[in-house]
Amino acid sequence: MKTQSDMDLIIRLDKWLWAARFYKTRAIARKMIEGGKVHYNGQRSKPSKVVEKHAIIKLRQGNDELTIEILAISDQRRGASEARALYCETQDSIVNRERLALARKTNSLTMPNPERRPDKKERRNLIKFKHTNLNESF
Repeated sequence: MKTQSDMDLIIRLDKWLWAARFYKTRAIARKMIEGGKVHYNGQRSKPSKVVEKHAIIKLRQGNDELTIEILAISDQRRGASEARALYCETQDSIVNRERLALARKTNSLTMPNPERRPDKKERRNLIKFKHTNLNESF
């Protein structure tokens, strides 16, 4: 019979990311790892990589890039509060994430938002404008 410490040694990276609720399914976690969105201890890895305690994982979720440290290992997907106990985000990651969120927010305030979609004539003019600028730049 396997003990808890033996089970800790054989959890795959994709399964741990799923159990820690970073991704909704293991298939999505696998795609993210294979796509280079997840780095294990500073290196790209395979979904079958065996995770260890105190390892550093850097992952991208949308616009955010998280750097986390593994505190516990689990192969079961539980509630969000229990999943949060499996890892902790590094202080640098928190500061960087908040800084980027603030930059996105201030940038969105300065960008003009049209009140309506362009009609057919306006779309034609926009397309014509884009094509003339592209041809002139070469």
